Amino acid sequence: MRRLIINADDFGLTGGVNRAILEAHERGVVTSATLMANGQAFADAITLAQSRPRLGVGCHIVLVDGAPLLDQKAVHSLLHGGGGSGSPRFREGITRFGTLALLGRLNENEIEAEATAQIRKLQAAGIAVTHLDSHKHTHLFPRVLRPLLRAAASCGVRAIRNPFERMQGSQLAASPSLWRRWAEVGVLRGLARQFREAVQHSGIATPDGTLAIAATGSMNERLLRLMVEHLPDGTWELVCHPGYNDGDLREVRTRLRESREQELRILTSPATRELLAANGIEVVSYRELAVAR
Repeated sequence: MRRLIINADDFGLTGGVNRAILEAHERGVVTSATLMANGQAFADAITLAQSRPRLGVGCHIVLVDGAPLLDQKAVHSLLHGGGGSGSPRFREGITRFGTLALLGRLNENEIEAEATAQIRKLQAAGIAVTHLDSHKHTHLFPRVLRPLLRAAASCGVRAIRNPFERMQGSQLAASPSLWRRWAEVGVLRGLARQFREAVQHSGIATPDGTLAIAATGSMNERLLRLMVEHLPDGTWELVCHPGYNDGDLREVRTRLRESREQELRILTSPATRELLAANGIEVVSYRELAVAR
């Protein structure tokens, strides 16, 4: 049996991203989305999600490229420059964050507290949180994964993204531009075993792996076809970022701009639905994964 969760990240980032995610769900193949508790379009995303009960909504835990929900004293180790005067901000990008995570310099209690606050904000707004993932996939680091699993358990969340990707040589051959990105991601593949062991011990459900993380910003119809045609047995997650490249998005620090509209076209294309059906892929959401556990 081959099952595929199609999850749209960055719900709540902007109104245009929200609108695209709903279109990709209603007219396309998106089954789940992960909502940013500190996104500028959070309230709009809540309203949209509550009117679409078939869309599974998880929490997109943000520990980089954003602002914390908690006071800076409660998340001191996670902040750019340790906080200080002005509005507290997380570090920008994954490089410095990842280095500190690997060195054990990030406080796990602070991560758990901030993650719990973000999950609870969604739940307080009426969202039945189906799963967790993290912005820039920070939970692939054990220093982040452990407190996120504790936060999930305390908040009653029963599933989490497996951020480790499966890629075949045919995909790299079809898009040589992915080689560098795949090599960068591959440096951290050694953490996959620790991830599996920690999640199994926690009793929380997770897919067998992800698709399209390395292709973020470069997804096209040919790559998607290769991923679907070579999908192994099991339950997998296709990570996507549909959106509209409008004025609001241009005010956001992100490398994903034109690519969001390209992904939206692919996700809403009848050819994509036909591709999945022709290959016998059952499209599910994280809600089904958690129940199956």
